[in-house]
Amino acid sequence: MKLQLLPPHSLIKTGTVDHADWNFRPILGWIQRLRFRLVLSLLPKEPINKLLEVGYGSGIFLPELSQHCYQLYGTDIHHHHQSITQLLEHLNIHTHLYASSVEFLPFADQIFDTIVAVSTLEFVEDIEAACLELKRVLKPGKSLIIITPGHSPLVDWGLKLLTGESAKTDYEDRRQTLIPILLKHFTLQDKKTFPRWGSSIFCLYKALKLSY
Repeated sequence: MKLQLLPPHSLIKTGTVDHADWNFRPILGWIQRLRFRLVLSLLPKEPINKLLEVGYGSGIFLPELSQHCYQLYGTDIHHHHQSITQLLEHLNIHTHLYASSVEFLPFADQIFDTIVAVSTLEFVEDIEAACLELKRVLKPGKSLIIITPGHSPLVDWGLKLLTGESAKTDYEDRRQTLIPILLKHFTLQDKKTFPRWGSSIFCLYKALKLSY
């Protein structure tokens, strides 16, 4: 199944950890796109009414998400939301994008049917506050889908080799604390990893479907 992503020439660099262009590199691109496929595997089969992507970055995943919902929202800490909205409008993709942190979401209580966060929460300083906000804007019984990277010396070495980036610098210890904090606030509905089997030292991504 071909993913509907923003093309490389349309990407707007929104910050130092926005690496949307990696999705189009040899080998690394295949690894990056696994995150989006994990999200799709956890989405409901029927169209979603209101879907929010937290940490949408350059908007690379929004074209695909727009195929799975009636109303698409996004929020990120950068202030390129108007430029990205206009870019998507030219592609006939209608979105509601906002500039905000996940700790202070600009939405009313219990309005989203699904929230998606792809490689986002491991960058958030106050994960407890983020969980409370995500829970506040999510409807009871609906889905929060989180994709987060694995952590092991082998995985971190691979990241350094392919990108030159340091996982320790980017994430500090938040990869280790993220899931336990999420499970304090939400109930696990489904979990997937890539690879599906094998030791955690080989785990590239973890995908969680949560609700409350």
